[in-house]
Amino acid sequence: MADFSQRLNGASTPERVLVTGSQGYIGSVLVQHLRSHGYDVIERDLGLYVDCRYPSGAIEPLEWDVREATPADFHGVDAVVHLAALSNDPLGDLDPALTYEINHDGTMRVAEAAKDAGVSRFVFASSCSLYGSSEGGGFLDESAPMAPLTPYAETKVTAEEALAKLADDKFSPTYMRNATVYGPSPGLRLDIVVNDLCATAAATGRILLKSDGSAWRPQVHVEDVARSVRAVLKAPVESVHDHAFNVGRTEDNLRVVEIAELVSDAMPGGAPIEYVEDPGTDPRSYRVDFSKITAAIPSFQPRWTLAEGVRQLLTVFLEDGMKVDDFQRYRRLHEIKRLIAEGTLEESLTWA
Repeated sequence: MADFSQRLNGASTPERVLVTGSQGYIGSVLVQHLRSHGYDVIERDLGLYVDCRYPSGAIEPLEWDVREATPADFHGVDAVVHLAALSNDPLGDLDPALTYEINHDGTMRVAEAAKDAGVSRFVFASSCSLYGSSEGGGFLDESAPMAPLTPYAETKVTAEEALAKLADDKFSPTYMRNATVYGPSPGLRLDIVVNDLCATAAATGRILLKSDGSAWRPQVHVEDVARSVRAVLKAPVESVHDHAFNVGRTEDNLRVVEIAELVSDAMPGGAPIEYVEDPGTDPRSYRVDFSKITAAIPSFQPRWTLAEGVRQLLTVFLEDGMKVDDFQRYRRLHEIKRLIAEGTLEESLTWA
């Protein structure tokens, strides 16, 4: 009998990879990374943030909607990397039903269409946020209970569970539970903690915390996320089939205030840490163990420490002259509201 890899169409190392969400924050880095390593990459994206390229400029939208995916979209594809989603908690809270429609139903439509087209591997961008809160502060591995606190995190849980039901000897899903991502990207976001703190420091000379800073939050550089995806695509299929992997560095589980201190230390001349008036406690607090992915795929080791990444971001933002007026362009919820207000985007997040 053929072994497991052979039953999966013989595609142990995919060559043609379709990336959904290819123009987004992670996607913009991942596409470049895969192409630099010889992969034939097909890009798919709705194009919501094409006017928000960093440091300036715009690109042509692809206008491809996960809710309309068909098997024809995936003919000749070896693997799908599915990044497309409403990508953070504030955006997910805007309309929880729409978040479920895109992040869960859209994911399943893409996966089912890909499977029908004969795609053998499916890499799903999940999130450590599905752990929600870690009572007692222990490190959580992939077997830990899921306790999502937001619509965004809930859809990561339900999508993982539904994808697992599609797994068989012809279709191999893998679930990448990324820590909170940071680092420069052509699809820059400033609505994530490290990027936000660094941009504020570079633009204003101070650091502003919007909570009391006590919450634990694991971090991972966007380039290491891209490298983890390539590592999974290269790995023997039996070592990643229907597996979840936390993606990050165990050493980079820090409290938000500790991240702020790293930013302050890295700023030329330092930067004072300030708090918004009456800062609350963020209930999303968890520490995560990242040993499984490096044990399963020894060739993958994160390259960036958080301290190095903070210095990189500050250098980029200071050299590019980051200004407060630039911030809203790189915050997803603000851009969605702008497009809706000007009438180019429907409230259903379809193009008018």
